[in-house]
Amino acid sequence: MYTYDRGQTPIDDDEKIGLKIFSISTMEELNEFEQNNIEKAIQWSLSRNFKKETILSESFIKKLHFKMFGDVWEWAGEFRKTNKNIGVDKSIISVQLRDLLDDAFYWLNHKSFDEDEFAIRVKHRIVSIHLFPNGNGRHSRLFADIIVSHIFKKQPFSWGSNSDIYPSSTGRIRYMEALRDADNGNYQRLLEFARS
Repeated sequence: MYTYDRGQTPIDDDEKIGLKIFSISTMEELNEFEQNNIEKAIQWSLSRNFKKETILSESFIKKLHFKMFGDVWEWAGEFRKTNKNIGVDKSIISVQLRDLLDDAFYWLNHKSFDEDEFAIRVKHRIVSIHLFPNGNGRHSRLFADIIVSHIFKKQPFSWGSNSDIYPSSTGRIRYMEALRDADNGNYQRLLEFARS
């Protein structure tokens, strides 16, 4: 039923059971329903003011994922219960997220990074932990946008707006290469892509 592009996490059979819209039969249809849900989540995030203490919390991170995918998936907003080809072991997701949030408050309080780099580092750690069964990349990008727009009062990232990062495309390849650089501690290409 589904084919996956480079860098996408396959959905386990158990997770497919959580699909709320039974008429979906192709990846194209699934992407369309998910995108409609994500657009509602973007509007929700733009229509509110969030404090940093709210944003940098496990409950907000889960709520954002639910807002993005809750119309499509039963498991939206819940940490994954299976291991994937990426991310930490499922048993330590909460611990790893707690460590990230502690680091994030330290970075903020000590001005360890400039505003964009702070958001990108948090985004990268979230996607590296791989909190949810699916949608981690899209979730982490919107989360970074919320950080820069609500905490720092800056324009959200453009995420290579001149290219499509979802299908197999030049933009997707650039994004995946930038993520691999970030995996190795070099955030420059990811920062450049985020503002391109």
